[in-house]
Amino acid sequence: MIGKPLNRIDGPLKVTGRAVYTSEEWGVGQPLYGVMVEATIGRGRITRLDTSRAEAAPGVRGVITHRNAPRQQPPDPSASTYSRALPVLTGPEIHYFAEPIALVVATTFEQARAAARLVEVAYDVIEGRYDLAARADQTFSPKDIRGWWPTDSIIGDFDAELGKAPHQIDVTYTVPYELSLPMEPHCCLAVWKRDAVTVYTSTQIVSEARARIAATFGLSLDNVRVVARFIGGGFGSKLAVHAETMLAVIAARQLRQPVKVVATRQQVFHLAGHRPASIQRMRLGAAPDGRLIAFGHDTTQKACPTSDYIEQIGVTGRALYAAPFRRTTHRAVELDLPPAEDVRAPGEAPGLLAIECGMDELAYALDMDPVDLRLTNEPATHPESGLPFSDRHLVECLREGAKQFGWDRRPQRPATLREGRWLTGYGMAAAIRPHFQAASSAEVQLHPDGTATVRADMTDIGTGSYTILAQVASEALGIPVERVRVELGDSAFPAGAGSGGSWGATNSCSALSRACDALRDQVLAAVPDADRSAPGGLVELVAKHFPAGASATGSIPDMDKEPSFAAYSLASYGAHFVELQVDADTGEIRLRRMLGVFDAGRIFNAKTARSQLIGGMIWGVSNALFEEGSIDTRTGAFMNRDFAQYLMPVHADIPAIEAVILDGFDTRANVLGGKGIGELGICGSGAAVANAVYNATGIRVRDFPITLEKLLPHLPSQ
Repeated sequence: MIGKPLNRIDGPLKVTGRAVYTSEEWGVGQPLYGVMVEATIGRGRITRLDTSRAEAAPGVRGVITHRNAPRQQPPDPSASTYSRALPVLTGPEIHYFAEPIALVVATTFEQARAAARLVEVAYDVIEGRYDLAARADQTFSPKDIRGWWPTDSIIGDFDAELGKAPHQIDVTYTVPYELSLPMEPHCCLAVWKRDAVTVYTSTQIVSEARARIAATFGLSLDNVRVVARFIGGGFGSKLAVHAETMLAVIAARQLRQPVKVVATRQQVFHLAGHRPASIQRMRLGAAPDGRLIAFGHDTTQKACPTSDYIEQIGVTGRALYAAPFRRTTHRAVELDLPPAEDVRAPGEAPGLLAIECGMDELAYALDMDPVDLRLTNEPATHPESGLPFSDRHLVECLREGAKQFGWDRRPQRPATLREGRWLTGYGMAAAIRPHFQAASSAEVQLHPDGTATVRADMTDIGTGSYTILAQVASEALGIPVERVRVELGDSAFPAGAGSGGSWGATNSCSALSRACDALRDQVLAAVPDADRSAPGGLVELVAKHFPAGASATGSIPDMDKEPSFAAYSLASYGAHFVELQVDADTGEIRLRRMLGVFDAGRIFNAKTARSQLIGGMIWGVSNALFEEGSIDTRTGAFMNRDFAQYLMPVHADIPAIEAVILDGFDTRANVLGGKGIGELGICGSGAAVANAVYNATGIRVRDFPITLEKLLPHLPSQ
C-alpha cells in the first residue's frame, strides 16, 4: 500500500466544501470579529492614539491598544524560533511598517472593518533603514545559522588557490524579497472557558503554536488547546503563528466571547514573514578539465532588529560539489523591516540560484557541457565533513534527466537556435535538500470491527498527510485503507514536528510505523501461542482478545539522538532541465517544457509526491521570472502587496512539465526508507530557467527576477 498513487482521502471533503478550515469553524457559536489596525510608518513612536470614534461606531464591542492590552511575557531567545513568546501591543514604539497598533472588535466583520478606519493616530517619525543595497557595507556576522550550522566554513587558503586556478569565475547575484502567500490567509478563532483557551488557527506546527501561546500569556500547556484540522497552504509562513492569533486570544479573554481575526492579503505581506533579500558572490576556480579547485559562496542578507532569523543561504553548497579549497560565509545587514521567516526551501532556493548559475557560467568559460561539469565534481564523501553519504544518486538524476530530456540537442553556443523571432535555449541545474528529523509521535487504535484510528497533531497543509498516514497504517495492520480513519491537527493528540522542513511525511509516518509495530507486539504478547497464526491476522486477534480494541503510541527522537544523522550525510537530490524561448523583439520569455528527475528514497504516495515536486518546480520558475517583493525605501512598506502586483505564474505560463522519481530506499533515513520531497522541487529549478535564458539569448542576468527591461537593451539584433 505504501507508495501507491492513491487519491487523497480528504479530497471529497474539500471539493464538496465539507473540509472545515479555521475561519469556517462554527462549532463554538457566533464569534465576534476583529480587524487589525496597522502602523503607517516604518519606524517611530505613537504620539496620539484616539479610538473614541471607533469605539462609538455601530456594533463595536471593544478596541484594544497598547494602553489596555494585558501584560505579556518577553520572548526567550533560548526557545525555538516558532515557540518563543510573541507579545503584541506592548507600547507606543513602531519597529516596522504595518506593525499592529490596535484591534477593533465588532459584532460583524464589516462593522469592525469600518470602525478600524476611524482610529486616529499621530507619530513621531524616526528615519529608518530600508535599503539593503545602500547598506551592503554595513554588515555584521551572526553568531551561528539557526543554531545548527556555523556562520562560516573555510577550508584551506581559498583566496590563494583561487588566484592560481587556470579558470576563474567571480560574479554576484541578487535575490529579492519573496513571500509564501498561501491561498488561505493567516487566521485565528480563540475561545476561552474559564482559565483555558482553545485556539483554532491556521498553523503548520500545532505543538509550536501551543507553546508560543502558552509562553506569551504565561499559561501552562494544559490550559492551551490548538486545533488545525485543515490548512490552506503554508509554505513556511505558518510554521509560527503571528499577531492575528495573539490578538484574537487577547480579545476573546477581555470580551468573554469567541473572537475571530483573519489577516487581509495586504496584512499577510508584512505580518507573516518573507524571504530576506540577499546579495551573493560566487567565486569558482577550476582546472582545464573542469575539476573545481576552489569553491566560494559569500552571502549578505537583510536582518531585523526584532528577530535573530538568518537564512542558511550559504550552507547549501557545502555538501554539493567536491573542491579541496572552500569558503562559504553569511553576513547580515540590519534593516527596519518586518522579521524574515522561512519561505519554502529556505537556504536552498536562493542559494542554488547563485550556485547553479555560477556553475553554468563556469561551464561556458571552460567550453564544457554543464552536465559533464557537475558529473566531474561529484564528491565521494561530504566535501567538508568527510562523512559518507547515506544514499546519494545525484549522478543518476543528471544522467537520466539528460537522456529523457534530449539534452544532447542543446545549442552549445548561446543565441544560435532561432525559430522566426523566437530564440530557443536549454538550461539545467542540480538540486539538493538536506533530510531532517524531529521528535514526533503518533497513536494507532485497532478496533474489534477491523477498523483503525490514527491520531497525531500532525497537520495537512494540502500535501496529503491524511492519505499517506492511512496508507502506512493500512500496510502495517493488514487492513484496507478505506478502514483507516485519520484524525490530525489537534494538540490533544500525540505531539510531533508538524508540516515543514520537508520532514512532515517522514516524521509522522515513521512514528506511526513504530506505533503499529508496538500495537502488533502488544497484541501478540497477550494472546496464546496457538492463536498467533490466526488466518485473519492482527484483526482477528484483536476482535477475539481485545473487546475494547487495542492501541499503542510510537515515537521517533530528534535527529541529534539518531546515530545515522551523526554518521552519514543525508539529503535528497535532483536535476532540472528546461527548454524555453525568448522573443527577440520584446524580450518575452515563454517556457516550453521542463523536466525534473529526483532521488528521495522510498516514496509514500507516487501521486501526491509528483504533485509536490511539480509545484516546487513551478515555484522555481516563479523565482526566476516573476517574484519580487518591492520595498519603498522611504517608508519600509511593501509596495506590491496583493496578487495583482506581486507576480506569479498562471496556467498559460506553465506548459509541459514533468517530474520523474527514481526508485529508492534509504535505510539510514528512517524505518520506512523515505526522505523529504516537499521543498526539493524548488531547489535549483529557478537556476535551470535562468541558464536557459542565457543559452537562448547570450545575456546573463544576475539580478532576479529576469524581466523584460533586463533583457531588452541587450537582445541580439536581427
